[in-house]
Amino acid sequence: MPPEPIDLDSQATTPLAPEALAAMLPFLERQHWNPHSAHRGGRIARATVEAARIEVAALLGEAPEGLVFTSGATEANNLALKGALESASPSRNRLVTFATEHSCVLESARHLERSGASITILPVLPDGLPDLAAYERALGPDVALVCAMRVNNEVGSIWPTARLAAMAHAHGALFHTDAAQAFGKIDCTSLGADLVSLSAHKMHGPKGIGALWVRPGTRITAQQDGGGQESGLRSGTQAPALCAGFGAAARRARHHIAADETHIRALLTQALVALAPIPYHINGPDPHGPHRWPGNLSVTLPGVDASRLIAKLPGLALASGAACSSGSNRPSHVLAALGLSRERTRQTLRLGWNRTMSPTMFAQALAQLTATAQQLKNPA
Repeated sequence: MPPEPIDLDSQATTPLAPEALAAMLPFLERQHWNPHSAHRGGRIARATVEAARIEVAALLGEAPEGLVFTSGATEANNLALKGALESASPSRNRLVTFATEHSCVLESARHLERSGASITILPVLPDGLPDLAAYERALGPDVALVCAMRVNNEVGSIWPTARLAAMAHAHGALFHTDAAQAFGKIDCTSLGADLVSLSAHKMHGPKGIGALWVRPGTRITAQQDGGGQESGLRSGTQAPALCAGFGAAARRARHHIAADETHIRALLTQALVALAPIPYHINGPDPHGPHRWPGNLSVTLPGVDASRLIAKLPGLALASGAACSSGSNRPSHVLAALGLSRERTRQTLRLGWNRTMSPTMFAQALAQLTATAQQLKNPA
């Protein structure tokens, strides 16, 4: 088999932490019990699920009773948006969100609009941050829910969710944040939200599990019927192995989040130095400022077709945008919201790295990337 590519696509997913794998193995190899069974095996499985719930909630800084396990952030976002709008009073029938949200949020919004809800999708500033004045104007007594991402998956912008939430609450609206790209990477203990969507595989946990944290007292409507698991909000048999892996990844992040961010920020500095010989434009906030996650760099390379560059570098895992839409040939809606033309979008790479990347391997990847980009820009 060919060697694994060097990972420069960490917004799409992250490698499974050894601690997560170790926590999962007993439930993959021998402890097959259903956590809803009354016998001893079921009780062991159920205890594992609840221990994981405590760990994930602890990283969020919230009560575990509000944490609802889901199949991932997409399901959590669907549950949050549809559940909140369906539970709202008839006088509150509007959702406010932003043009740079993940596609599952925007598609859920369109679903709600087809079902009779009113939807406001706000533009963003050229650096990918919210226009607070426009946001304030959009709020009103008919708003049931505001949805705003904590860290953008394409340009790495870190949004002031606590401030946005306070503004929503002042108008009597609930506030939801998709924290899939933030959880386990930056401090998420003071988001100010009533609903928070999480993903395990974006922070070195297993694929197939996420969560929606629901502030106690917040009413949302379940979106699937069944046995009433997860406080009646998400029916279906829980997966102890996935829960255990998610919990272990959260526990590891809680103890190492500051050191991990320091390492990742040093890699950002390394990337900016390596890319300096190539003319490029950074999309999103200032990479040296406080409003950008340092594990992300969205760069436009004038004169270089990103798809050709990716094809010429099979030893690197590269992406031009979000993984969920990369096969659709649709231009990035996030870059369009920032004002990039289709031509500029075709010349854009989304580079992402995580805490497992070594400076030596990163230097090798960046050298390959810059050399190939220069060849495409200046063919012999």
